Amino acid sequence: MATGEETENKAEAGEDDPALAGTQDEGSVEAHVLSSITQVQAADWDRCAGRDNPFVRHAFLSALEESGSSTVETGWHPRHIVLKTPQGAVLGAVPMYLKNHSYGEYVFDHGWADAFERAGGRYYPKLQVSVPFTPVTGPRLLAPPGPGAEAVRTALLSTCVGICDQIGVSSVHITFPSEDEFDLMGEAGLLQRTGIQFHWLNEGYRDFDDFLASLASRKRKQIRKERQAVAETGLAIAALSGSEIEERHWDAFFAFYQATGSRKWGVPYLTREFFSLLGERMADAVVLVMVEREGRPIAGALNLAGSDTLYGRNWGAIEDHRFLHFEACYYRAIDYAIVHGLRRVEAGAQGPHKLARGYLPVPTYSAHWVANESLRDAVAHYLEHETREIDREIAVLERHGPFRQSDDAA
Repeated sequence: MATGEETENKAEAGEDDPALAGTQDEGSVEAHVLSSITQVQAADWDRCAGRDNPFVRHAFLSALEESGSSTVETGWHPRHIVLKTPQGAVLGAVPMYLKNHSYGEYVFDHGWADAFERAGGRYYPKLQVSVPFTPVTGPRLLAPPGPGAEAVRTALLSTCVGICDQIGVSSVHITFPSEDEFDLMGEAGLLQRTGIQFHWLNEGYRDFDDFLASLASRKRKQIRKERQAVAETGLAIAALSGSEIEERHWDAFFAFYQATGSRKWGVPYLTREFFSLLGERMADAVVLVMVEREGRPIAGALNLAGSDTLYGRNWGAIEDHRFLHFEACYYRAIDYAIVHGLRRVEAGAQGPHKLARGYLPVPTYSAHWVANESLRDAVAHYLEHETREIDREIAVLERHGPFRQSDDAA
């Protein structure tokens, strides 16, 4: 492995540095590593990313970079991969970052880092294939659909591992990939890890009451009680999208985000400018639930809509009202999904409390390439145990699901 100085020097190399980019042995396909997503045309990137998942779109990733949210200064050094033909046509892409910490990832490897450094190793910097601050499952090895897509994804994965070896960093971590990509990564020898989230699935419900009718009596009554309690407060709640969202809404939401974020994890990750850029570039994908009391904004929930999924991202409030979080984040999201014919709602990381509100446990995935053999063996052993525990937890949660059995009274 490279020394610390060598690692830092190599890792700081720019676009087209021979250590990081050039022609790979992939049938003359050229792999380039970019220090900013602005170095690739949006149309070329989005042709690889597709339109299903808003978070891997060029507009979202560039908003993170240009707003100062995911930058070298915040510990997210862009190292995006693009595969090109010798003529310059983009065949595939990967959102990747060089990182000197493990914050904003939602797949926790702090214990791995501590153990390796106690043993005399150097865990940071590492490579992270992900969307910063976004625990949302989606494509990571971006390739246009078609007969050559699998070969492109294989080449992209090989490039990620190759760059890790070339610059002498400890590892590559690919978080929240799709299940198909997860299988490909396992076949390629990466260590596989699972987690749990809670998603709501639309079973063709006509409206919210139709959804409630599918729940066990006790769960149904509890949700009605919670929604009624919020309704009795007189708070005004509206879901805004597109041109309905103005800068004053972003001003208010950022205040909510800061207030709640500072209570949870200290310094919030996203800057105020990020939200303006999001509204400017992706307003039609934004569903911003705003809550007002007597005309004054007091809480909000930010969602983004994909082709068949509503993704809950951030919540914040400057006043406490009982059950308001459930109403703004979970129930309004279900309402929106039913009205717009979306297949699911992903309500973000954590939260077994979501189970009682109709959100079911589903596995999430990550894959890890660890260069050091001793660390790789230790992580593999840990993951064997953790995977068994995750499988058991999902099975237990499924048995305690909120949906009514055939003999449950309506």
